[in-house]
Amino acid sequence: MLFKTIATALLTTALMTGVASAQSTTNKWDATKVTKMQREGEWRASKLVGVSVYNESNEKIGDVNDVIVGKAGNATNVILSVGGSLGMGEHYVSVTFDQLKWVDRPMRSTTAATSTAPASGTPTIVDSRTTTGSATTTTSTNENWYPDHAVFNATKDQLMSMPEFKY
Repeated sequence: MLFKTIATALLTTALMTGVASAQSTTNKWDATKVTKMQREGEWRASKLVGVSVYNESNEKIGDVNDVIVGKAGNATNVILSVGGSLGMGEHYVSVTFDQLKWVDRPMRSTTAATSTAPASGTPTIVDSRTTTGSATTTTSTNENWYPDHAVFNATKDQLMSMPEFKY
């Protein structure tokens, strides 16, 4: 009787080991596809939330509220938050990811109008400098690993008239 119990236990263990090893070989992951760190040109979706969105006229029209990811892992849509204040009365609209132009360069905001600058308070895209009034701050390339802002070709009124996105 003791011999049958030991034999059954050994046979069961041997069979389970075979099944376990068969499962582990079929679910192998590819070590060449593992990344140790973020690469240039890749952005963290969590950092895209809150990025300001401007139109072609350099007017702020909203902020990125969310990024929708498809089953394949690619960003499909971006939810923009338009209007409202302090999280109240915001209007959410969905645009496809490729409709936004992502810009790494910071915006330049002028507080005093000059002959070379647009009207007071209007932000202007600059290569790697941020200018406020007469003071200029030079920054290095974007080290945040996310874009400084996005550009979408619409006015705030056009976005407000788009159908609202519902979660």
